[in-house]
Amino acid sequence: MAQPHIVALCGSLRDGSYTRLALEHALAGASEAGGTTELVDLRELDLPTLNPDYDEQGDSAELTRIIDEADAVILGTPVYHGSYSGVLKNALDHCGFDEFGDKTVGLLAVAGGSFPVTALEHLRSVCRALNAWVLPHQAAIPSVSSAFEDGVIVDDDLRERVERLGRDAVVYTNIEAEPPTLESSENVGADD
Repeated sequence: MAQPHIVALCGSLRDGSYTRLALEHALAGASEAGGTTELVDLRELDLPTLNPDYDEQGDSAELTRIIDEADAVILGTPVYHGSYSGVLKNALDHCGFDEFGDKTVGLLAVAGGSFPVTALEHLRSVCRALNAWVLPHQAAIPSVSSAFEDGVIVDDDLRERVERLGRDAVVYTNIEAEPPTLESSENVGADD
């Protein structure tokens, strides 16, 4: 692979989204490691709530094309009620095994309060159910409103952790696929 293409999917609709800012840092790390990058802003796509009776809805074909053509994907989310955002869930629902199977996925979460571990755990489970290869390294930004100044992560160690997520997405784009997981064989909703 000449130059891996890394796509970051932003699960926040806020104009001043810290998730989007953090994903820009992750993509800077991916670019530094030799990848091309693309930030998918879900505010710019028409993605109605998934209705499985239809093959395509709104811009769902555009989203699945972007994810399918990516060599690796970084999912970014704010923490809502201990989990990841509904807008990201809906975007993932429009995708499936074709887009995520055997694909490298990085995870990033931001929280207004305490450490956003549960959102990352929930995303990890969903990605495993889609047969994605989820990077062991993940990035979490607690107390996010104090983590940024003028769009830059102020803590050097935290900024390095987020940028490493992007670098790892490039480094591990060619990871050898694992056999399908138990979760994916039990994921009957994906075939409905």
